[in-house]
Amino acid sequence: MNNILNQLEIEQKINRLAHELLENCFEEKEIFIAGISGNGSLLAEKLSSILKLNTTQEVHVFELSVNKDEPWSEPITLSIPEERLNDAFIILVDDVLNSGKTMQYALVKLLERPTKAIKTLALVDRSHRRYPIKADFVGLSLSTTLKERVEVDLSSSNAHAYLI
Repeated sequence: MNNILNQLEIEQKINRLAHELLENCFEEKEIFIAGISGNGSLLAEKLSSILKLNTTQEVHVFELSVNKDEPWSEPITLSIPEERLNDAFIILVDDVLNSGKTMQYALVKLLERPTKAIKTLALVDRSHRRYPIKADFVGLSLSTTLKERVEVDLSSSNAHAYLI
């Protein structure tokens, strides 16, 4: 197990990603941040906290619940009314982008609404795509083998990311 990001490095990456978001959506009145259930939601909350300190824009965070192993097996749900996303500027957030399956299914759910724009953000991008998705904002791009796995823990005060 190799440590690829420690607490300080994760905080720095999240801070940089939040500022990149501000640079790229400064013209928007409202920003909706969709955190994919689990670490994606924790990351979305952390990004939101930084954004709220640095902008007068309205920042809304919501959770997008999806079965990560079999996203087709049960309905994908949002923690806010879907109508709120009409003509919205949305940032879809997850901790690790690997094959792209989870983010692709989440994106399809968001595309059921007439949105203004959807951008994607991942703390770690492994670049092993099987689905046609890319991250617009990336904390760390990492070359790995297909057998390796990236584990991220954002829940504790000692956040870290490991390559297993």
